[in-house]
Amino acid sequence: MTPHLTNGDWLPVAFMALMGLSMLIYVVLDGYDLGVGMWMARASAEERDVMVASIGPFWDANETWLVLGVGLLLIAFPKAQGVVLGALYLPVALMLLGLTLRGVAFDFRVKARDAHKALWNRAFIAGSALASLSQGWMLGRYITGFADGAWPAAFAGLIALSLSAAYLLLGAGWLIIKTEGALQQRAVRWGKAAWPLVVVGIGLISVATPLVSPAVRARWFAMPDFIALLPIPLVTLGALVAARAVLNSKLVLDRLSALPFFATVLVCAMAGIGLAYSLFPYVVMDRLTVWQAASAPESLQAIGLGAAITVPAILGYTVFSYRVFRGKASALSYG
Repeated sequence: MTPHLTNGDWLPVAFMALMGLSMLIYVVLDGYDLGVGMWMARASAEERDVMVASIGPFWDANETWLVLGVGLLLIAFPKAQGVVLGALYLPVALMLLGLTLRGVAFDFRVKARDAHKALWNRAFIAGSALASLSQGWMLGRYITGFADGAWPAAFAGLIALSLSAAYLLLGAGWLIIKTEGALQQRAVRWGKAAWPLVVVGIGLISVATPLVSPAVRARWFAMPDFIALLPIPLVTLGALVAARAVLNSKLVLDRLSALPFFATVLVCAMAGIGLAYSLFPYVVMDRLTVWQAASAPESLQAIGLGAAITVPAILGYTVFSYRVFRGKASALSYG
């Protein structure tokens, strides 16, 4: 049962919402460039240069949203961060290793000799895959409240594979927008290949989640909650069907090139809303609510002043960078 909010209770909820929004933005923005990184395994040397150019102005800034989300967890919910990061120590380390590999490879592939460039490309691909799988595993463990056993581990593995598939679909959609010619046509084929993986993943997760979490099962199938949740799967289904229909159309190379990407973004948004609905009011499932884990109200007010400056600045820079670097990507050239 969700506690009744009083005037003193809204700050922890607001910070939880801001943290969730930051992580959702991160999943979408860094998700597509992780997807592009993984698709580089299927591309030629020339295509890889264009693919890197398509994410070059954005990928580093995209990770700012992850820093913001984790930072909010650390300072706004100190009692939860010990539980969450303690339980996820290994996958967090692997994710950071993957992101570090990507960062190092991104810079070194530019200056490497031709004989070594392939090595740094492989490092970029491996880092993208490692970060994607680690993030999915962490999400799966978080949903189950870090429960032990074979079923929770299998569920986390399912989430890891499904999130990586969603990143692949986002990456293909991004390349459809940012490239042209043979690479754009190949990106359409990649999108068609990733689409059924996303559909199967969502279907399996929808079945498995209420089985591994009694709290989620009670929330999903109680009335009238069941009716309130219906728009989420319906909108998700509509977005997936629209993405596939456009991928099958010649218009995907022209006027409707952005639709597969934004349809996938809508799927991610629906998943985020469904997750928030299922977990609230817990920060750690069945263990800590937002009010139990939150800092003191005075601390949250001080943090809120910083967030009121930081979040608009990050959002403004993000919008500005995407506006400046809009349009098709071209092959890399360095002076």
